[in-house]
Order: sequence, then structure tokens, then C-alpha cells
Amino acid sequence: MTSAPLDAFRTDRLSAERLRPEHLPDYVRLFADARVMATLSPDGKPLPAEESAKWLQRSLDHWDRHGYGYWAIRSAAGNQFAGRAGLKRAEVDGKPEVELAYALLPEFWGRGLATEISQAILNIAFAELGLAEVVCFTLTTNVASQRVMKKLGFQFERDGVHVNLPHVFYRLTTAGFAPHIASRDR
Repeated sequence: MTSAPLDAFRTDRLSAERLRPEHLPDYVRLFADARVMATLSPDGKPLPAEESAKWLQRSLDHWDRHGYGYWAIRSAAGNQFAGRAGLKRAEVDGKPEVELAYALLPEFWGRGLATEISQAILNIAFAELGLAEVVCFTLTTNVASQRVMKKLGFQFERDGVHVNLPHVFYRLTTAGFAPHIASRDR
């Protein structure tokens, strides 16, 4: 599978480019923000720079192994780093899944940007990569992320535990996504 067509894309308000080692300062900034980390872990503790570097390296390795992964997200106006979003192989209850994941800096919250970039990523997942389904999960306390999932057409699957923390699990299938897109285009 060639990843060249997936290296970069745009939405109305955002641009996305495949993660590269040069994105380390952006990753450090994202994961050093306690508000961002509160959406990813209940203790909200920022990650030290060396841990962010490990996360970035895992993301780069994922691209090499699977031909897709996380993109660095920037605002179309001003080219400011907004966060990261993408598709990631994940093991959920011992079963391999493909997860949609996103994390934006707080100054980009509340504008529908997570939904916008995720919609584009789901188009890639289903139309370009031919995936049959995508999962999305978050902490039970992350109500904003749950709203994004619902807007995208994900269906609640269950409450559960992931990495020893309480999560809610959602799933979107190709069949569930196609009507969702059609309704948004009208």
C-alpha cells in the first residue's frame, strides 16, 4: 500500500500533513498542556518532552508499518499547529481494531474542528483504505469528545475499561457512514 496520496489533505479550515520528526516541538507542546492531557488521562498530568518524543516515534513507526497513522493538523488561516488526528491500530479487548483519535490544543476547542478533521479522516478510512469499520473511544468524563463521535455517526457500543480507566466505546461501519455523509451534503 502506498501512502503518498495520504501524506497531506485539506478541509475548509484545516490542513493535515503526515507526521514527521520535525513535528516534535508541536507534539511536546500538545502533550505538555494539562487541559489536553485531562481529555486523555484522568490525572491530566502533562507528558515530559522525552515521553512526547516516544509517542511521536511510535506514531512514525505506525505509518511505516500500516501506511496510515496520525497527521499534524494546522489551521488553514495562519498555519498554526492545532493538534494531531488520525487512524491507529489498537487492541480492544484482545481484538485488533482501527481507532479514530484526535487531540487539539484548547484554543481550537469548541469550533467544530475535531468533527471537521475527523470527517475527512473517516472519508480516507472508508473510501481510500477500504476499512469496514472504525472504533472511537474516550474517557467517560470526556463529554465533548463523545459529542464529536455522535456527530460523525458513531454508534454507542458499550461502557468498558481501557488502559485500566473507564471508557465509552463507539463504532462506525461503512454502511453507517455513507448515509451520514449524504445527509451532511444536503
